[in-house]
Amino acid sequence: MSPDALILFAEDDENDVLLFRMALRKAGILNPVAHARDGEDALNYLSGAGSYSDRTQHPFPSIVFTDLKMPKLTGFDVLTWIRNQVQVKILPAIVLSGSEQELDKRRAFALGATDYWEKPTDLSDLVRLVRGVKLFLTGSP
Repeated sequence: MSPDALILFAEDDENDVLLFRMALRKAGILNPVAHARDGEDALNYLSGAGSYSDRTQHPFPSIVFTDLKMPKLTGFDVLTWIRNQVQVKILPAIVLSGSEQELDKRRAFALGATDYWEKPTDLSDLVRLVRGVKLFLTGSP
């Protein structure tokens, strides 16, 4: 993956979006991030619908991070949609959720989540988590 590979982050909490962006920067991941405000917005982005139809301005992501509990459509809905699309079902999708429920984890993996991360309460813990995707995105540690 190149350093300009796009990250799509589906999250309804603006504070979590800010922390995620800060963690990426601290981890040395400078890839562009597109923010989807909820599950419906994420599916519109992924499918290139509406205001996301111009793929020059809104390129298809190389990886998706999604919260589970969002308005309109949930992260489970996002995972289901991704895995049902022949052309994108191999898109890596990482759940970043506040839920520690084993049932949520099992369901996310059953729907094709690449990984499941519980939202840490500390920025340094989030930095450690996102460092794991740096090699995937940029090809360098």
